[in-house]
Amino acid sequence: MPVKSVCVYCGSRFGAMPAYTEAAKALGIGLAEHNLRLVYGAGDVGLMGTVARAAQAAGGTTFGVIPEHLERREVGKSDLTTYVVTETMHERKKVMLYNADAVVVLPGGPGSLDELFEVLTWRQLGLHNKPIVILNTDGYWEKLRALLDHVVEQEFADTSLNQFLTWVETPAQVLEVLRS
Repeated sequence: MPVKSVCVYCGSRFGAMPAYTEAAKALGIGLAEHNLRLVYGAGDVGLMGTVARAAQAAGGTTFGVIPEHLERREVGKSDLTTYVVTETMHERKKVMLYNADAVVVLPGGPGSLDELFEVLTWRQLGLHNKPIVILNTDGYWEKLRALLDHVVEQEFADTSLNQFLTWVETPAQVLEVLRS
């Protein structure tokens, strides 16, 4: 199935390295240039705001999903193509994944990890077959990769776990994976 809509998980903060913001901006532009709809957490802060503003500026279509309790905290970006307000975080994650053909994870914190692990678990359980791409900007996710390898080595997950993730270093590589 061709990818037409991409769920992006990323930080509501900018992080310590300017490269994170640069990658978020490049990904937003790239999604728009390849006519891929951005599906994300609807915030206008941190990396998620950067991805959305870049996609919008490049003429892209944006689909944001935010729970009521985060509208103020994450500065709900209501000027998106589609803006959905949910009751709960779980509903947010479900709506985001169901409206996307692939998932891309940029640097982020506990929220991004929560989203990644839920979508990875769902994939492991056969609840979806969508590509999951990890944008490992400046090696940000290397410790996560080592942890996942450890989980497999210690036999708490099958080796197929790591096959569900595609690790890339640049936004251009993300777009290559999504087009293949």
